[in-house]
Amino acid sequence: MLSGYEMIGGEKMQNRITNETLKNIKQRRSIRSFKDEQIKDEELQAVLEAGLYAPYAWDQSRHFTVIQNKELLDRLNIAAKEAAKQMDFEHLRELGNDERFHCLYNAPTLIIVSGNEQAPIPLEADCATATQNLLLAAESIGLGACWIFFVLLAFNSTQGTELLRELKIPDGYKPYYSAVLGYKNAATVNIPERNSNLITYIK
Repeated sequence: MLSGYEMIGGEKMQNRITNETLKNIKQRRSIRSFKDEQIKDEELQAVLEAGLYAPYAWDQSRHFTVIQNKELLDRLNIAAKEAAKQMDFEHLRELGNDERFHCLYNAPTLIIVSGNEQAPIPLEADCATATQNLLLAAESIGLGACWIFFVLLAFNSTQGTELLRELKIPDGYKPYYSAVLGYKNAATVNIPERNSNLITYIK
């Protein structure tokens, strides 16, 4: 369906195509406040399936680890903050020392996306496309989600090796990205305008 003229960044974009997928992309926001209720299994499976169908460059060499155990989620938070305290980046050190900060925002579900380190090409991009699919799928079915970097610091802590084993990360795989999922605690989220000056057309 064509929407005619629409303003983006103060400029007119003519004959914009709109559909549910494009709406979800525009509406998706990083959610950092979640209800305590665990998401439904069918919702989790729908999100994971979207991750599996993300584009990849090397033989589907990525792995998804789902954590819904609150005790383990809290341990990951503590381990990540322990590692952050030793980082050179001041902001990470501040978060590591902030007793109120929970790097998973108390979300009930965490998905870690790992890649095969033995692949002949870098797998970060493959894991990134999968993570983006997780986020968009979550938005499409009404879940809140947030792409999380901080928790991966847990694998650099003194507990890192033990956590990799406990989470059953496959041998030779490295956690590259992660996302938390849950029911949104806020009804609406502000959607800031995007700057169309970031686009160059060459025809």
